Amino acid sequence: MSVIHKKPQTLWYTRCPVPTASGIALNKGWIENEFKPDGIKVTSLRQSDDVKVREAHYTHNLDNAFRQGGNVPAIYAKSEGADTALIGLHWVSQYQGLLTRSNSNIKEISSLKKKRFALPIRHNDPIDFWRSMSLAAYTAALSLQGLNLEDIELVELPISASYIDVNKGNVDPHAIVPRLERQHSTEVLALLNEKVDVIYGHSAWGCHIREMFSLYEIINIRDCSDDRLKIINRHPKVLTVSRQLLESYPDLVDRYVFQVIKAAKWAQKNQDEARRILAQEIGVAEYWIDEGCGNNIINELNISLETELVDALNARQIFLKKHGFINNLIDLDSWVDNGPLKRAQQLNI
Repeated sequence: MSVIHKKPQTLWYTRCPVPTASGIALNKGWIENEFKPDGIKVTSLRQSDDVKVREAHYTHNLDNAFRQGGNVPAIYAKSEGADTALIGLHWVSQYQGLLTRSNSNIKEISSLKKKRFALPIRHNDPIDFWRSMSLAAYTAALSLQGLNLEDIELVELPISASYIDVNKGNVDPHAIVPRLERQHSTEVLALLNEKVDVIYGHSAWGCHIREMFSLYEIINIRDCSDDRLKIINRHPKVLTVSRQLLESYPDLVDRYVFQVIKAAKWAQKNQDEARRILAQEIGVAEYWIDEGCGNNIINELNISLETELVDALNARQIFLKKHGFINNLIDLDSWVDNGPLKRAQQLNI
């Protein structure tokens, strides 16, 4: 017997500081306006005073919630039993650089063996997504020389600050998150103080710190054509929703997805403004958007559930399981629900 849930008074949302159509739709106020006639508030998890609510960005244990962004927290939450549905995927060609000091003798990937690689360790977050991304990048680069993680020294850099403690309620949901501007700070300090030889620079922040500190780019994995890297280091972004909401009020989910699709199409016709919004979402100067997120970023905001993206997500969860970030693999067939996307695509924009 199915449980009948009361129509929600609040729809929660959260997104990572990555380029998403959700970020544009929220910035433009379209999602809020979509549900205003229903008397439904659209609220960011970051605006809550309750740490458990903010933590739902990683655990997705909150009803009536949407999340779009990086796949690691979403995979982790689902593997831990979160009752979510995967309703959209998209690919962003983000910068992924291995960086060293300008005076280092490391000039190419063939010189990486036995070098010290920075590995941030966050003890106070449910899932250490940044460490997983660093390991994936290192694994990918090393594989080009027939090497693996055992051929280098991983230097753990403990970080006590938690992402969910950055804001503690009553914040502007569109404001730049201070902690995210310091995303690479621990690794950069270790590199400049010669405690490590190599750090991982990601997305627009990675480009920014490379130039700010005159770092030398050993390799940008994104620009490598080697087929081996397509499986090791692909990071599709995910859109998930509480399954309880999808089953009880699918029309609300369809309308939310409709606004995401609308935003992606709007961005293609308003590229300059879209770039400004994405820069604000990420927390960087607009200058770094094209290099940090790919010069085709505007055309990569559309969500889909194409087989190639689902396969990349599966490769990602296998990597996370291998390295101990998750305990259980997800049944992707049961996680994916293409209903909202199909129905939303039939609505008029």
